[in-house]
Amino acid sequence: MSVTELQDLVRFLEGRFACAQACTECARACALRAGLADIDGPEDQQLIRRKGILCTEVCDATCRLLAEQATQSEDVLRSQVEWCRTVCLETAHVFDLGPGSEEGAQACRDCARACAEFLTRLR
Repeated sequence: MSVTELQDLVRFLEGRFACAQACTECARACALRAGLADIDGPEDQQLIRRKGILCTEVCDATCRLLAEQATQSEDVLRSQVEWCRTVCLETAHVFDLGPGSEEGAQACRDCARACAEFLTRLR
């Protein structure tokens, strides 16, 4: 393995780790936000709760996939990370509608950014 190939591998693994770490932080923030939303509250609270739960599940699944030691198909990895990026952006927009959701919205945006950066390494 050449020095350039080794450097590319290290950057790939660093990007993978950064994405997984952002997914973990986002899942934590979304679970907290979903837990604070009133299940029987107004429609906007129900939407925040639903989106928070969905984002938590998608980020958790993405983190698990990124942490697996087995080699995944690049297409599978790309699809999961792209889905995570999309769900995080949608969730951030929904969180922007609710007061007190700024931290969760920022965690979602940070995760979406980390996913986008990692996707550039897959192409």
